[in-house]
Amino acid sequence: MTATIHTLRSGAAPSLDPMLAFVAGDLNAVNAVILERMQSKVALIPELAGHLIAGGGKRMRPMLTLACANLLDYSGSRHHKLAAAVEFIHTATLLHDDVVDGSGTRRGKRTANLIWGNPASVLVGDFLFSRAFELMVEDGSLRVLKILSNASAVIAEGEVDQLTAQRRIDTDEEHYLHIINAKTAALFAAACRISAVVAEAGEDAEHSLESYGRNLGIAFQLVDDAIDYASDSATMGKGLGDDFRDGKMTLPLILAYARGSDADRSFWNAAVTGERTSSEDLAHAIQLMHSSGAIADTFERARHYRSRALDALAPFPAGKAKAALSEAVEFAVSRAY
Repeated sequence: MTATIHTLRSGAAPSLDPMLAFVAGDLNAVNAVILERMQSKVALIPELAGHLIAGGGKRMRPMLTLACANLLDYSGSRHHKLAAAVEFIHTATLLHDDVVDGSGTRRGKRTANLIWGNPASVLVGDFLFSRAFELMVEDGSLRVLKILSNASAVIAEGEVDQLTAQRRIDTDEEHYLHIINAKTAALFAAACRISAVVAEAGEDAEHSLESYGRNLGIAFQLVDDAIDYASDSATMGKGLGDDFRDGKMTLPLILAYARGSDADRSFWNAAVTGERTSSEDLAHAIQLMHSSGAIADTFERARHYRSRALDALAPFPAGKAKAALSEAVEFAVSRAY
């Protein structure tokens, strides 16, 4: 099957704006749930959580839950709490990730762990995970609970898998794809699939939306890993070359190493083990990635998964929801941040 792309704005760059406009009313309800459930008598919890939740995030994952529900003509309100649960899961993982990575910047702002310390960030992340599970239980669907709880476990597995692969030059493309499928794509997939459950749309719709979300998530992470070497700090909202200095085995590095000369591989070995991480080393790494086609091919892989995500939407009727979901895929592969 081949998906039809519905262009919403002729000549304009792909954007999440059409989806945001389409789900605006529902998103207001979701934000109200988020604001209510992030509160606590312990003042540090809403202060720290609000720093990240209100910190300029695109709310892409909860918007996908809302847009998929609209795609299926769902007229209830269960998806509001579930979209909030999805955002809490995502925010919790970001808090934990920044501690693990020792990050100092996210979305152009200082990270919570830099301001309040690692222990507070980890514990508030745990609080948000707990709030997410409260919202799932309140929904009352064991199927929804199974999908989102499984996704949470898979995300954690993916993060641990990435940690064990860090600074291991023998990590291959298959292992890398397994990691990003778990740590990123699993939540995209679950966020979309639960809409089919609440809409009682049937297993075919569940599987189609799960496939849409999973392929979108893989494409999103591939682009994220490419622009770590192809963008700049001001555009990304984080430090350029963070993955390089952390020794993360992302696809641009994996491809550049596989295609390199003996001298190139010697450089990559030293870089991955942390022996060569200066600004000059980063510039050389970027040059090698461009000359080997590693960055261009990473973007090309992302476009492949974009096509698979669009194909997964093929069974659904044309309309504003499908157009917004289609453009979200185009945004994921064309964004610069």
